[in-house]
Amino acid sequence: MIQAIFYKERIKTFWYSLLALLTSVGFAGYCMLRVWRVCELKGVEHLWIVMMQKDVIFVDMLQFVPLFIGLALAVVQFEPEMQRKSFKLTLHLPIRATKALCAMLLYGVAVLLVVFLPAIALMWGYLHTVLAPELWQHILLTTVPWYLAGIATYLLTAWVSLEPTWSRRIVDAIMSLMLIRLFFLTTTPEAYNGFLPHLTVLTAAFSLLSMLSLTRFRDGRQD
Repeated sequence: MIQAIFYKERIKTFWYSLLALLTSVGFAGYCMLRVWRVCELKGVEHLWIVMMQKDVIFVDMLQFVPLFIGLALAVVQFEPEMQRKSFKLTLHLPIRATKALCAMLLYGVAVLLVVFLPAIALMWGYLHTVLAPELWQHILLTTVPWYLAGIATYLLTAWVSLEPTWSRRIVDAIMSLMLIRLFFLTTTPEAYNGFLPHLTVLTAAFSLLSMLSLTRFRDGRQD
């Protein structure tokens, strides 16, 4: 039954997943082109100096890309079923409703990992050829909270989308915005290094919020 749920989710999100992958890798590739251009025009030495003296990381445009990808994935995955009122069919499958929802969320997180990891691999593949380990690690560690924000946004948007009442949706959306703000409190590179384990646990905990919406949906709450 879990495989059937995964198959259903793949049908719903296949074309979006492909577009998200191209977008994620495209932005990462463009950032690497910026680095390559600096190396070609002014030399690798200049790149090192700029990074060490001015703390420039050259991937700033990636900051909100994972967030929007995660947001859009949750909308594509959950909103059509909520609007067509077909989500209740999932609850009538011969499987516990909580287990079915966990499978749907697990699928979404897996899609985001498939979308994000190639972009990270692309950046590492180029950066480690022109920069010392301390410098390319500096860039990649700075991007980790951004990618966690993409997963967190997906989970929080799923929570909002599954909420059956619009009044509660508004409240949940406001709370979600405040929680996402935690991932963007500063633009200082590597500022989140010491907080990354806590941020990862917090992101995982967001998956539990959807269970609250599921309970309200099963109870028949409505405006």
